[in-house]
Amino acid sequence: MKVDMSTSVKDDAQLEASRVRENPPPMYKVLLLNDDFTPMDFVVQVLQQFFHMNREKATHIMLQVHTQGHGVCGVYTKDVAATKVEQVLQYAKAHQHPLQCVMEEN
Repeated sequence: MKVDMSTSVKDDAQLEASRVRENPPPMYKVLLLNDDFTPMDFVVQVLQQFFHMNREKATHIMLQVHTQGHGVCGVYTKDVAATKVEQVLQYAKAHQHPLQCVMEEN
């Protein structure tokens, strides 16, 4: 008896592909938190450098952080979000600013 393994492998691949489409990875928001010490220009610089925003969008998000206490920088997969948070925290610390950056599930 001859078994056609190519069909079985193909079916498994299609099944796995459909599972991937059904369950996208969880996404995480990266947020900047307001404080009374970090200069607004530094926040704009962070948004431009680490989140690739133009000056207008970065200024808009910075004003949200300032007036609402936090602002969303972007939505990413968990690994990318964690990397962005760490980059911002290290950069702020290196420049002696207390800027806080966190991530939360979207």
